[in-house]
Amino acid sequence: MPRLRDLGVTPGVLPTGRYNAITDVPGVLVGQVTLIAGEGPLRPGHGPIRTGVTAILPHGGNLFQEKVVAAVRTFNGFGKAMGFEQVRELGTIETPILLTNTLNVPRVADAVIDYMLAENPEIGLTAGTVNPVVGECNDSFLNDIRGRHVRAEHVLAALQHASGGPVAEGAVGAGTGTACFGFKGGIGTASRQTPAGYTLGALVQSNFGSRQHLQVLGVPVGQHFRDRLLPLSTPPSGSVMIVLATDAPLTARQLGRLASRAALGLARTGAISASGSGDFVIAFSTANRRPHRPAQDVYTLQAIAEEGQAVIDDLFLAVVESVEEAVLNSLTAATTMTGRDGHTLYALPTDELADLLRRYGRAAG
Repeated sequence: MPRLRDLGVTPGVLPTGRYNAITDVPGVLVGQVTLIAGEGPLRPGHGPIRTGVTAILPHGGNLFQEKVVAAVRTFNGFGKAMGFEQVRELGTIETPILLTNTLNVPRVADAVIDYMLAENPEIGLTAGTVNPVVGECNDSFLNDIRGRHVRAEHVLAALQHASGGPVAEGAVGAGTGTACFGFKGGIGTASRQTPAGYTLGALVQSNFGSRQHLQVLGVPVGQHFRDRLLPLSTPPSGSVMIVLATDAPLTARQLGRLASRAALGLARTGAISASGSGDFVIAFSTANRRPHRPAQDVYTLQAIAEEGQAVIDDLFLAVVESVEEAVLNSLTAATTMTGRDGHTLYALPTDELADLLRRYGRAAG
């Protein structure tokens, strides 16, 4: 399926990385498992199944032993995320980041804990405990969410098969059953390179927005589809999970500033962070690793100077552009999907979208 740029547009002003994906940040890996089975009426606990799991690894080493500096931000807290409070307090992430559906958070977290225990026999004995980081969106419109069908073996497969390079988008992984602006949403990603030579990438699990609010590069696309390709009933109030990665040497406080700018990228697509939406951002830097057991009580971290420097502003711009494009990629890459009880989420028609972008002067005629 096409990505936004395949429609003849060049969103933003900063260049992308090689894959225009979060994996353009050196060392970052992504793994996904998609679960699709059954059709027809909902049988709670049995199906139909339209769900999955997405794993983001900040690096391919032992994350517990080499933590990454991180921050989280909440735009609207109607969500069931796990592990965020310790990230806020300590400013580090020590496990892979997992995305799934709302009721699967505990099972996914349990699987991540097992994964980390196997890698680190000292956890719970001489090294304290471990803080799994799991985010979620509600995919119950299409999926038998009560069945909690993402099992430990699926989480392990996503972690073991995580890789760099291109990232599958649309109705895959944790985005298999999600909606975006009343269309089929899912996983989307994008990246930017700054003039200072840093890379920033975003990955989103899109499950938010009302149809009439959708904008694509300023074009009121949602208005053109206001009465067409609508689901027969309204999906639950949605959410969005955003993961930001960068190789810029930033402190946890600076990463928090980056995470706050993700809201501006969402707003460009028409998002309003509705009352029933769980909207969260996780940001990390691969440049500053924190050893679990430092050799000395005091050690040095690098950080970009902020006062009077354009470097931070360029990173802010990279966040806004990457988040906007990642959301739109989640839409253009998605395909129409029917789930439980015949509920259908239609794909945003990319041929009509391309025509609209040309009509409004956003794409070459």
